[in-house]
Amino acid sequence: MSNPAPSSAEVDPVHLARARAGDDAAFGAVMRAHYERSFRLVYSIVRNEHDARDVCQEIWLTVWHELPKFRGDSKFSTWLHAIATRRSLDHLRKRRRWFDRFLPISFGDDIVESVPEPASAADTRAPAEDADRKARLHRALTALPPKLRAVLALREVDGLSYEEIARATHIPTGTVMSRLYHARRLLAQKLKDHP
Repeated sequence: MSNPAPSSAEVDPVHLARARAGDDAAFGAVMRAHYERSFRLVYSIVRNEHDARDVCQEIWLTVWHELPKFRGDSKFSTWLHAIATRRSLDHLRKRRRWFDRFLPISFGDDIVESVPEPASAADTRAPAEDADRKARLHRALTALPPKLRAVLALREVDGLSYEEIARATHIPTGTVMSRLYHARRLLAQKLKDHP
């Protein structure tokens, strides 16, 4: 009988050690502890829910195979973020090659957020404005280059430090800072250009 997954952001060392040794139940506990956070990171990079779920499956298969090699030099979450970021960027590169080869025009992803029908005309402004802001932000994020979108997601969605992002993406901390600066500037410009 296995213990439930820990509630903290980090994995219980006992579960992690047992998962590294091949214990399926312990691996399940590790995965439950980190799945939603890894999904949010992947989604923030690939910007498509179905693709993000597929990429997460690949990530957790990779974690299952690579976990015995995890030495514990960094936090498990930092190690996981590196895998998730690489897989997400690989997915975008593959998708881009497919679009370039078979489709002359990219239609972007197909996520549509619905807004409930308002009760009265006075109530229509707030939900409509909120939906418009979300749509603008979604378009602006989707338009960012994948490398910029990845560091922005790691910082703003997952709250990683510059050093953790550098380890997760295998780039120098200075490059992380530069990409974050450019991502924020480009995002602000896109939102300003399309009010």
